[in-house]
Order: sequence, then C-alpha cells, then structure tokens
Amino acid sequence: MNKTILIIDDDDMLRTTLARGLRNDGFYAVTAESAEHASEILSRISVDAIVLDRMMGGMDGLAFLKQLRTKGVSTPVIMLTAMTGPENAIDGLAGGANDYLAKPFQLRELILRLNNIIGNKNNTEFKMPNGLMFTDDEFFITTGKTPKILGLSGEEKKLLQRLTMPIGNIAPASPMVAKRLRSKINSVLSNIDIITVRGRGYKLIQIDSATPSTNTNGDKE
Repeated sequence: MNKTILIIDDDDMLRTTLARGLRNDGFYAVTAESAEHASEILSRISVDAIVLDRMMGGMDGLAFLKQLRTKGVSTPVIMLTAMTGPENAIDGLAGGANDYLAKPFQLRELILRLNNIIGNKNNTEFKMPNGLMFTDDEFFITTGKTPKILGLSGEEKKLLQRLTMPIGNIAPASPMVAKRLRSKINSVLSNIDIITVRGRGYKLIQIDSATPSTNTNGDKE
C-alpha cells in the first residue's frame, strides 16, 4: 500500500519539488505551507510520515513538532533544516524528530530515510541498531531522554559507517581503530558488538539474549 507523506515547508518551490519526487517514487504526498495549515490537515487525515521544515513563518517547525509530541502524536518525522551542526541535530532529535536532514540534500537520501522511519523492511541502507542514529554526519546515542553524540575520531566514524550501511558489511581497519571503536560502542550500548572476521576485517553484530559472545564467523577483538 502506498504511504502518505505530509510535507510541511513554506518554500513553495521546494515543497512542490519534493511532492513531485515522492509521488514519482510511489508515495502519496500532501503539502502544507505552514504549521497551522498542517494542523488542519492532520485533524482530517492520518499520514505515515511527516517531512518538516524547521524554520518557517508563523510557528516554527521545532515548536510544531514539540506540540505534536505533547499531544501524543507518534507519526515519524524527518526534520529538514539549513541549520547544520551537531547542536541543531540534538535539538531536533530531542524535540521528537526521528531523523534530521540538512539542506541541501538529495531526494534519494530523503526517500531512503523515509523508508527507514516508516518501517520499510526492504530498505537497509540507513537501518541502524536500536539506540544508534546517524544524521548530520554524526552518530548519536538515543537511549536516554536527550540524544548524545558518540564521540568518534574520523577513522572510527568511517569504520562505523562502513559497518552499519548496511549492517552485515565486513570492513577492513587497523586493529587499534577497531579496538577503540568497539570500546566506545560497548560503553554505551549492550545490544551491538564488533567482532573480528579473520583475514577479512570487522563486522558489527546485533545481540539478543540467545546470542553467544563469539560465533563461528568471527571472534571478539
């Protein structure tokens, strides 16, 4: 079944372009030029996800998002913004956004992220383990009330990107980089780990109560 996306943006050209692109990809797209107009739409129909501009005339996107969450609306939201930097991403995520995408962006990236937040199991490019999010070129830990940046070096970040996009990738890296990354992951998340795949590199695995600490495919570093 086609998914319905509500696009909220006061930029007429961007709103129209996004709607056309999403429709061409098989979505139903509904548009609103303000938070106030979006509230009216949401009182009449339900949508599968919202693409929300942060800076708009009238009520801004972040205030509107907080209002939605206060009302108990759990519809997934991707926040769009020209405001870059980790602190802005944290504000958006803490305000209730499921993802945060800085302008300018590629339509294909938006579609991949939409597929992820609305639970399209066929898409794995941006699928992250529970508690981990990648947005605005940073990894965030989302297990607490407020998302926190996972402080990584450039090499550690590149390795984690290779290991999670998609999960299951085997990526080469220096043992020291892999060891540091594994230590940082283990200190904040208990549901994932990094193992050594002998002769090939490293792999990220997701852990449940039935998962042993080692397996026949690899060993812990």
